[in-house]
Amino acid sequence: MSLRNYLDKIRPDFEPEGKLHAFRSLYEGFESFLYVPNATTKCGTNIRDAFDSKRMMIMVVIALCPALLFGMYNVGYQHFIAAGLATDFWPVFGFGFLAVLPRLIVSYVVGLAIEFTVAQWKHEEIQEGYLVSGFIIPLIVPATCPLWILAIAVASSVIFAKEIFGGTGMNFPNVALITRALTFFPNPSAISGDGVWVVDHAICGLGASIDGYTQATTLGTASTAIAAPAFDWNMVWGLVPGSVGETSVIAIALGALLLLYTGIASWKTMLSVFVGGGLVAYLFNVAGPDNAMAAMPWYEHFVVGGFCFGAVFMATDPVTSARTETGKFIYGLLIGAMAITIRVMNPGYPEGMMLAILLMNCFAPLIDYCVVQANVNKRAKRVNK
Repeated sequence: MSLRNYLDKIRPDFEPEGKLHAFRSLYEGFESFLYVPNATTKCGTNIRDAFDSKRMMIMVVIALCPALLFGMYNVGYQHFIAAGLATDFWPVFGFGFLAVLPRLIVSYVVGLAIEFTVAQWKHEEIQEGYLVSGFIIPLIVPATCPLWILAIAVASSVIFAKEIFGGTGMNFPNVALITRALTFFPNPSAISGDGVWVVDHAICGLGASIDGYTQATTLGTASTAIAAPAFDWNMVWGLVPGSVGETSVIAIALGALLLLYTGIASWKTMLSVFVGGGLVAYLFNVAGPDNAMAAMPWYEHFVVGGFCFGAVFMATDPVTSARTETGKFIYGLLIGAMAITIRVMNPGYPEGMMLAILLMNCFAPLIDYCVVQANVNKRAKRVNK
């Protein structure tokens, strides 16, 4: 109650005539983050529920925490293994924590600064969508991604992939994936190749310097190999090189269970991504080109790269994905199929999940339109009989 009373006490300072009116959006955003807004509807019939969009976004962040925490450990683990040091838990986790934390801070500081500025300029409430995007962005890049590159990519994606369309709920591409694309295409060497997956410098006395060390991801190896890499349970546990939050299938599965239990993510989209990917991978196994990626077993595609992370946390984005029930199946099937196709057919870009989701973001409205129109035509024929 003391915090509630304090917020009520300082509220007049943030009103239009108050001395801190320039920060009104910041105050409202912080207040609604802590408490359910007490505003009430004035007319019409409305469904009232304390579980608003901010609470939904916070639940997604909670679902992402296992992937973040394991990713921090894995960053330290990969460094300590490369340096030939003992992998005691706390030193390993501490190293990874200090390596990943700056990228999480940069993502939120840059993105939220733009959100606050736009909200104040438009005299609107701060939109809550970036709570999730800001958390996902550090998880889909290597822990070695330069902070200045990440800051520019975040700023560009928030402005040109979100705010320019009207903000949360109006954007058609996934903001986190646009950030990764703007990081990858102008500076591919910063987040791809063999030299970006192991942090090569000591942090605060933890670890040891391993300048120049390189290590390829499983997908990177498969894209240049003759035979498909053998299945390894470390691919499931996540103790392999890769982007911070994408390596552990177990951690991602824990988040998926929470999203499905709360009804935030669509099981139809999530399941169909795996079905589409598995079917196309199997077809390539049977009659695909003669390369290691085509020969990789269908189930191995799921546990390497960002396939699981993309299927669980980004393909199911309620803003940028298909919204009709039938459309969710079609949307997910096409994402899975396209991701595997890009992996197999383009050895220069073995990770196809980002491009597959972004491309289907563009077609999601068309999928929904076709599904709705088909239903309209079906009903019209029924009436005309």
